[in-house]
Amino acid sequence: MKNIVLVAGLGLIGGSIAKNLTLNNECFVIGFDQSEKTLAYAKEHQIVHETAHNFKEAAIRADYIILAAPISGTIELINELNNIPFEKQVIVTDVASVKGSVMKAAQSLTNEYVTFVGGHPMAGSHKTGITAAKEHLFENAMYILTPMSAEGTDAVNQVKRILQPLKSNFVILQPEDHDEMTSVVSHFPHLIASSLVHQARRWSDEHSFLPELAAGGFRDITRIASSNPKMWQDIFYHNGQKMSTLLEEWIMEMLSLKNILEKNSTETMVTYLQQAKEYRDGLDSKKRGAIPSYFDLYVDIKDKPGALARVTHLLAEKDISIMNIRILEMREGIDGALRLTFSRKRSQEEAHELLMHHGYETTKENR
Repeated sequence: MKNIVLVAGLGLIGGSIAKNLTLNNECFVIGFDQSEKTLAYAKEHQIVHETAHNFKEAAIRADYIILAAPISGTIELINELNNIPFEKQVIVTDVASVKGSVMKAAQSLTNEYVTFVGGHPMAGSHKTGITAAKEHLFENAMYILTPMSAEGTDAVNQVKRILQPLKSNFVILQPEDHDEMTSVVSHFPHLIASSLVHQARRWSDEHSFLPELAAGGFRDITRIASSNPKMWQDIFYHNGQKMSTLLEEWIMEMLSLKNILEKNSTETMVTYLQQAKEYRDGLDSKKRGAIPSYFDLYVDIKDKPGALARVTHLLAEKDISIMNIRILEMREGIDGALRLTFSRKRSQEEAHELLMHHGYETTKENR
């Protein structure tokens, strides 16, 4: 008998989970969303087996419920669980990137049929919505679980089992530890990226050519500022105190750096940059962390008609998906390079081997 899984919220994360579980013969997946357009797309593209317009009616049928709405929406759905007359035990989990508020709401549950396990898949994309859903989105990504108590081992194991097709690496954390760490390596960097973009925007009033210069590396290091503003506002609302604390630390760090610059100490600056380089270089590029990784492949090509088309045709023939493509240093009569960006390490490796086989010089880079 198949497990009935209700995925409530069919955005990028919920849609990707649903799409993956729908391919699993052990699950019958029901998708709930407030958007009729989203539900129609999910059914048409077989992301779910069935769609639901009423959360309560769908929930009462489920063995597992995955809450994949924004944080505030997830808390509302948790509160609704108390008013559902379940006739069997149901395990509920979520995907929110801030666990404190969600776990607080879950602790107020009085419905004896509901067992809650907090969750957060550490994966994402530069795209949003159901149309960006991918069944491989969570492959090799860390999936954080935050049980209600130490006695929740059985429920945690059941969540792991039902989500096993995602091929994620499950990690158990306390909600407070989770929120502190994701604040440092995910939420706070988004604030900083946004502030860098605002600074560039202000300076572009004085230097009209500045956006042309920002189209390269600056655009890369600030790419997370292009994420969904409403989603991030919700994250900052529920994690505001930690953001404020980190901003205070950041201000002190910037004042310290300002002091180094003003003293013009070569040795101190080299040490500062070297320490940052060593820590950054020591991070495992093969693992997927809080911010989605992108894998670049630089391909040297000749300046002649059809050069770009041949590269893309070779990749298309092998069903290797390119996330982004950029032409570098291509001027008439001068050889240039392509920067191909992939969402998966495997795709980068496959493209590298394929193009090397066809005589291209390539260089791999992770970011």
